[in-house]
Amino acid sequence: MGAAAALLVACAPSWHVLTGTPRPPTSPSQVKIYSDAPPTFEEIAVLQASRKSIFRPDGERSTARVVERLKAEAAKVGANGIIIEGFDQTQTGSIGSGAGSDAYSAHGSISVGLGASVGIFKTTAKGRAIFVPPG
Repeated sequence: MGAAAALLVACAPSWHVLTGTPRPPTSPSQVKIYSDAPPTFEEIAVLQASRKSIFRPDGERSTARVVERLKAEAAKVGANGIIIEGFDQTQTGSIGSGAGSDAYSAHGSISVGLGASVGIFKTTAKGRAIFVPPG
């Protein structure tokens, strides 16, 4: 189960669809996050990034990692900003296992069972990669 868990956690896609003219790539550290659109900007692309985690949704830590993936995707198309359009955290599945045993004798019987399950959670963020002119 450990190898399957590592594979699921490592699977974290991000993508973009160009809606404008790309610019030369920038650094993710130069990409600013906007909750509202700035007064003047040029849209370059629509973005989406996600991250899977096991055991729990991971809250702020998972959201921060997804934002970093959005910044990396935006930097590829030369954006210096992202207008965040929303976040979503959902449980996408679970992994479970169980085992049991029975024992019988002339005086009675006994049964023992054990089971476990872990959730698989996905955090997704959507946004628009933009270029904000200096000034």
